Amino acid sequence: MDSPATESQDTVFVVVPSYDHAPFVERCLRSIIGQTVRPGKLLVIDDGSTDDSPAIIDRVLSDCPFPSELIARENRGLCATLNQALELSDGKYFAYLGSDDIWLPAFLSEQTTLLSKRPDAVLAFSHAYLVDENDQVFDSTAEWTDFADGDLRPLLMQGTIFSSPGVLYRRSALIRHRWNEASRLEDYEMYLRLSNDGEFARNEKILCAWRQHGENASGDLPLMLDEMIAAQNRLQPVWMSNRDLEQTQAGLKFAAAENFVRHGFRYEAARLFIDNLRGAPSLTSILRTAFRLAVPQTLFQWNRRRKSRNASERFGSLDEVMQSEERNDGRN
Repeated sequence: MDSPATESQDTVFVVVPSYDHAPFVERCLRSIIGQTVRPGKLLVIDDGSTDDSPAIIDRVLSDCPFPSELIARENRGLCATLNQALELSDGKYFAYLGSDDIWLPAFLSEQTTLLSKRPDAVLAFSHAYLVDENDQVFDSTAEWTDFADGDLRPLLMQGTIFSSPGVLYRRSALIRHRWNEASRLEDYEMYLRLSNDGEFARNEKILCAWRQHGENASGDLPLMLDEMIAAQNRLQPVWMSNRDLEQTQAGLKFAAAENFVRHGFRYEAARLFIDNLRGAPSLTSILRTAFRLAVPQTLFQWNRRRKSRNASERFGSLDEVMQSEERNDGRN
């Protein structure tokens, strides 16, 4: 990886919560060390890994050109790890990067610049490439949606959520809250809380890589839906009545049915469809979801493989994508 630029930024505190990602953690750390704008400090908390992660982290941090630290302790879970890091943090901005994820070199430069221009924003977020275990890019969140900019409460209540590797927090907003250590969907409830405090600043660029493999909670759609509903019920948004919340959740569950059936959760999809027809936005959406429930699962599997294959051919490897973006930046 190329040497980082000499530009310095002492107001960004970065934490890597690490757990059993020995094949990926060095690339994660190198992507932080290689930022064009360096963080003030890099803290890695190893959450009781049972593989060689701590030794790899210690070796990589030995030549980190800015302040860094490894804390290796027993397993407490991701949310507890993030809360510990927040308590130890300082500076103007806070970011965390999962030990299997990657930042593109301009991530901190782009996101700190964006937040400096948006004083009412509590966080900045970006799009992400999706990569597999071999660093092959097979999708991008930019292909899914444009997201929104500013007030994201309506979209959050509908279950639309951006990927955590693309987020930089304004620390003064973040320290008023804590990650819910009883939750298994760590970011959603935090986003709901922060959405009451200020805007979310959207960066339309792709600034990170979100690794997808068998251990990702994002692949467990029933778990994600249950956690979203539980978070909404706990917070009971002040801008919504009980009736509005019930209707919103019916819409969230109905929309989830279509997503469930595409990913093989057919029984759960059928139940959500039948129980939440009142949440359907239109007759067309009811007919479309009913049709998909009748389609053989093998067709969805074939279509997912086709889309991933086409995306891999279009994007190539993560290294190829990064080299292409560097060339484009050089021409601009």
